[in-house]
Amino acid sequence: MRELNVSIPGLELAGLAWGEPDASPLLLLHGWLDNAASFASLAPLLASRFHVIALDLPGHGHSQHLPESTVYQHVDYARAVLAAADALALPRFHLLGHSLGAGIATMVAIAAPERVRRLALIEGLGPLGDDGSRTLDRFREAMASKAGGHRPLRVFPSIDDAAAARALVGGLDAALARPIVERGLRAVDGGYSWRSDPRLSRPTAIRLAETQVMALLLGLAAPTSLLLARPHAPYLEPESLQVRIDCVGDIRVTHMDGGHHLHIEKPDEVAAWLRGAL
Repeated sequence: MRELNVSIPGLELAGLAWGEPDASPLLLLHGWLDNAASFASLAPLLASRFHVIALDLPGHGHSQHLPESTVYQHVDYARAVLAAADALALPRFHLLGHSLGAGIATMVAIAAPERVRRLALIEGLGPLGDDGSRTLDRFREAMASKAGGHRPLRVFPSIDDAAAARALVGGLDAALARPIVERGLRAVDGGYSWRSDPRLSRPTAIRLAETQVMALLLGLAAPTSLLLARPHAPYLEPESLQVRIDCVGDIRVTHMDGGHHLHIEKPDEVAAWLRGAL
């Protein structure tokens, strides 16, 4: 495993890499409030075949936070990933995303179909959409969030305490979450605090309408493989997700017993699925 630093216009990104640089590149995108260490168990299983590169998305892990006057949204995440691929001299690559990363990966593949060879997604297909029922409330909540008005960051006495808190919130066993936790912490007076941007927890003012997401998915050309946990997450309701799946011309869907972080809970099984997908 190697640390990675990537300079893109206006931002410094970090990440982790495994495997030989001259192997076929595989770019990995993690989920919300996770980081590149989300793939610490999966990536070594793929490193004999691929040059595996896991990015810390903007505001996550060791990557820089966006300026205070800007917001985190899928379109800009996708733009940052494509800029990182340019900086890493990756004209074409395989792409895997989990959860938030799956939404971003989908948009990257739609934006640059000539660059993404095959797309693999875990627990997500496209960004979170809006059916209109909470548009007004969500907009007002987001606009009411004051710039710089976040609560003081919680300080944990130890890494174990932070891992236990992460497990309580995220539903992931503390031992399995530890690589993400260790990469996601910074030392402060009195212990450790999260290094991710607190603004990541603010409500999103405007989401794409579900009809817009569907229109984008109709343009997804890369051969796509989607892995879903069983039982399903509340925000991946099967009937609504099937509408999205039906928009994609070349897609294979696989279900696996487990939780939302399948790639952490079952790295060997997910690696086998991914090798078949790619």
